[in-house]
Parts: sequence; C-alpha cells; structure tokens
Amino acid sequence: MATDRVTIYFEDACRFHEESLKEFAEGARENNPYKIRDSAEKAWNATIQATNALILKLCGKLPSSHWERRKMLRELEAKVPEVRELMLRDRYGARERHLHEMVFYEGVIDIEDIRYELEKVKAYLNDVEKVLKSTEGEVMGARARA
Repeated sequence: MATDRVTIYFEDACRFHEESLKEFAEGARENNPYKIRDSAEKAWNATIQATNALILKLCGKLPSSHWERRKMLRELEAKVPEVRELMLRDRYGARERHLHEMVFYEGVIDIEDIRYELEKVKAYLNDVEKVLKSTEGEVMGARARA
C-alpha cells in the first residue's frame, strides 16, 4: 500500500534527522569534521525522505532523481496551495545546496551555520507532516485537477 510507504518514508526522515543531530553534537564536541560532514548528509537525506513521502502521497509515485523531485515539487506548488505557501521546492533546493554540496562535498564547516541548517530541516519536516495530515486519504488525482 502506498500509505504504508508514505509512513515509512516519513518515519525514516524523522529518524535520519535525529541521527544527524546526534552525530553533529558528537562531531562538534570532538572537533571531528568527518562526523560533522556525515551529520549534514544525514540531514539532507531526512529532507529527501520527507519529500519522497510527500510526493508519493500526493502524486502516487516516487521520483527517481533529485531533478525529478524538484520538478514534481514545482508541479505540486502549482496545484496544491499548502505546498506553494510553504515554498517546499525552494527549501528543498536550499538544503541540497547547503548540507549536501557545501558541507558534505566541499567540506565547508561553520558550526553555527550547520546548526541553523539542521533547524531548517526540522522545520521542513514539520511542514511536510502538516501537508501529509491535511491531505489525509487524498492522492493527487482529484486534488491536482481541482
């Protein structure tokens, strides 16, 4: 069932976020750049998993790439007022840039900036959860055409 998969993706997102916070705290305490970078990647994955839950719930299918996620978020913003108002596509792209590209790949470590980004991930998860709950029982078919 797609609903079960939506729940699994969202629970994974929450767990990855929790793990990112733990690893970040350890990395900052130990001054370990590898743990800090890994924490950023876990936070980025939390964003991906939450986005997968949202897209699966509202579109009935999973995106196969980051590009397709951004495309599907853009399409959802055009059709679902809550998604547009929450600017989820822009926020997804910002987490990709800051956490995945800058911290994980480029190794740019600014402890306060990363802490700020981890808070942004939590806010993103909270907002995705609100949309998931507000669309309880809906799949995009009827909603997208409205």
